[in-house]
Amino acid sequence: MKYVIPGWNNAYNIVIRFAIHFWNSEDFMKKLLSMLTIGASLVALVPQAASADTLAVAVAANFSAPMQKIATGFEAATGHTLQIAVGSTGRFYAQIQHGAPFDVLLAADTTTPEKLVNEGLALAESRRTYAIGTLVLYSQNPGLVDSQGNILKNGNFSKIALADPKLAPYGKAALQTLEALGLAKTLEPKFVYGESIGQTWQFVVTENATLGFVAGSQVASLGKEAAGSHWVVPQHLYAPLRQDMVILNRAKDNQAARALVKWLHGTEALGIIKSFGYGIDTAPVDP
Repeated sequence: MKYVIPGWNNAYNIVIRFAIHFWNSEDFMKKLLSMLTIGASLVALVPQAASADTLAVAVAANFSAPMQKIATGFEAATGHTLQIAVGSTGRFYAQIQHGAPFDVLLAADTTTPEKLVNEGLALAESRRTYAIGTLVLYSQNPGLVDSQGNILKNGNFSKIALADPKLAPYGKAALQTLEALGLAKTLEPKFVYGESIGQTWQFVVTENATLGFVAGSQVASLGKEAAGSHWVVPQHLYAPLRQDMVILNRAKDNQAARALVKWLHGTEALGIIKSFGYGIDTAPVDP
């Protein structure tokens, strides 16, 4: 498992090694032409070889920690390799529209995968919900956030972090919560926006923001003995955080992509997902 996007480094290095070899040999020009022909063939083969066993997976920031655990089991069981990029769903959507080389998207909402399907960029039959998220108000200060979230009403804090509602579904849910409580306009001067829920989490844990709206999975990753205080936001205050996955068109013939979709609905993966505080709405379907 690597947190990188597939590149051309391996093919490039092979070509360079050929060049060094031929440079020190006789009949340089003749062999140089041979080297270029062989090198071009090697480069052309890279995408096909990678697509058989390697997946470039774009993962919503809130799902980073569980995905690391899931990837370990998936790779061990299948022999496939996952190359994972973590970020905001909105940013991934824009990148995919411009040809970013992702095979699978694990979004933080349902609308983004739906749009990709409607735009002909993803496979409709592969789209399904893999997790249902929970919004949490969290602070590093053990005594700050009460069990009813009344800290929002008294406003006894300097900055409150939330993900950009235009890019991140968890940010949109945070704004919906504040609007439902009638506090959005009052607290707006104290807002600190993160590009993703991952950056929002960093604002809170580094105390660059006194408190913030984060994903329940991020709080769960701290463990039961972690310091801090939190309020689990009642789900009637925001639209359900259903998170869908979808296979993108470039991976339509990639069996590893279909294997990952199936794996995420197996007993092992669902157990991990639930352990991070997510809801699920499907019975296990083991690979």
